[in-house]
Amino acid sequence: MAILGIDLGTTNSLAAVWRNGRSELIPNAGGDYLTPSVVSVDEDGSVLVGQAAKDRLISHPERTAARFKRYMGTQKVFQLGDRSFRPEELSALVLRRLKEDAECYLGEPVTEAVISVPAYFAEAQRSATKRAGALAGLTVERLVNEPSAAAVSAHISEGDEDKVCLVFDLGGGTLDVSLVERFENVVSVTAVSGDNRLGGSDFDRAIARGFCEETGIDFDRLDSRRQEMLIRQAETCKMALTVQPMVVMSVDDGTIRASLPMNNEWLIRKCSRLFQRMAAPVQKVFRDASIRVEELDELVMVGGSSHMPSVRQYIAQLLGREPASDSRPDTAIALGAGICAGMKARAADLRELVLTDVCPFTLGVATYNEAEPRRDRMSPLIERNSVLPTSKEGIYSTVRDGQTRIDLKIYQGENPYCEDNTLLGELEVTVPSAPRGQEPVRVRFTYDINGLLEVEAVSRSGKPARLVLQNKEMTQREVERRLQELSALKLHPRDQEVPRALIAKAERMYAMTVGDVREQVDRMLAWYQHELSLQEPIRVAKASRRMEKFLDSVEAYLGQDTLDDFFPDPGDQEDF
Repeated sequence: MAILGIDLGTTNSLAAVWRNGRSELIPNAGGDYLTPSVVSVDEDGSVLVGQAAKDRLISHPERTAARFKRYMGTQKVFQLGDRSFRPEELSALVLRRLKEDAECYLGEPVTEAVISVPAYFAEAQRSATKRAGALAGLTVERLVNEPSAAAVSAHISEGDEDKVCLVFDLGGGTLDVSLVERFENVVSVTAVSGDNRLGGSDFDRAIARGFCEETGIDFDRLDSRRQEMLIRQAETCKMALTVQPMVVMSVDDGTIRASLPMNNEWLIRKCSRLFQRMAAPVQKVFRDASIRVEELDELVMVGGSSHMPSVRQYIAQLLGREPASDSRPDTAIALGAGICAGMKARAADLRELVLTDVCPFTLGVATYNEAEPRRDRMSPLIERNSVLPTSKEGIYSTVRDGQTRIDLKIYQGENPYCEDNTLLGELEVTVPSAPRGQEPVRVRFTYDINGLLEVEAVSRSGKPARLVLQNKEMTQREVERRLQELSALKLHPRDQEVPRALIAKAERMYAMTVGDVREQVDRMLAWYQHELSLQEPIRVAKASRRMEKFLDSVEAYLGQDTLDDFFPDPGDQEDF
């Protein structure tokens, strides 16, 4: 049974499936790949989804909803006629339409899907997305970040060339920016940032307002039908400007009569604040990843709004690099979601591919603040942009003489004081009575992309304590299955097969050599163990490959009389 890959977009949604060795887009009943993410309720109570609903945005705005993805995870209610809907219920109707179209196209039932979400979606938004899938009759065990889906799609289409890429994903309602490193069969997201309230629909509204400003119309005094009419007309002009240098926006509905010529320079001027907002997430990912702009190999622009020449020009100027010409802005995320669906189905031709993602928010524990005892400090364990899945450990100690219990509080957030972050849960740890600071507690966080966080705390002689903080939409069976999968993460990389073999070989080379060669082997071994201690998959893979080459060179040297600059300097980190 096929697993769908779904790009659930703010403006349009698409579905794909992995079969016959490739990700294949699925057409809807109208033969199109793009299904508008719009829902409308007819006067007789029937529900319309897709293009039929979009056509009613102007004629029946009070009965039609669009752009509801922006409100996922909130309590907002959309009133369509005499019926009310939550954002996830409207999304479920779109997902159900995609599911029905896929079943018709594939000729078989579809019950499972991988859905893409903005990288900066918080846990509440991700939970709402999974809830929408469940309401649509789909089991959604995995969500994939939209830029990650685009990156893996580019990796499949371009081959195994090693690259550092920036994926700029500007859709109808959200902006995601990710730095992605492709190395051998690993596609690793190293940093993410974004703006969940910036997308193509904001440009549409800014163009409509700009049109009104220059033609003497008060946009805010117009009724919802006329506002929507202007926004739709603005969208049409925006799209026309992607292929022609000038358009004329003209409106005549009997009440409003106006026309205005527009070009991309006019658009940039009227949307200047939106362009300025784009720069901040781009700069942030480079800063978080500790990568210079000059180190960027490729700029990949995806999302329907990245078709806009003004957007492409602005980002190209910001980065000093032209976007990749072969990227597919409209379909890259859906195709990538289809690949991820194939990976989940364990397709034979995808078994060697590894996709790693990152944690968008920092996870940590509260620690005692001696300067301000009532304001606990945040001690990060899993930093934002840590590669997922991950397992990290920290050591803490008691703060009072004779203390026999530690109340461990788990937080999410970037602020130094816990009161400004989000409390996720609490765990009580028993410790033996001892002088202050002499009884350590080892705390380990194990976290995966679907929101499952396992916290383990162990003192030297106390009873181990454990807490599982799970995505609210995961069943107990799913939790247990994920815990089994995550248990492998608790093996430090140095205890896994390839690193163990390389460490054993290095120790053997150390025993076989003397003098400068032995010293070089010792230095390389220390460097390699440091790289393993970082517990980052792509860094471990790179270090292992370099270590293997070095040890091979040592074996070759053993038959030589001189060093002849045979070995690299392990201190040269840029080579590793």
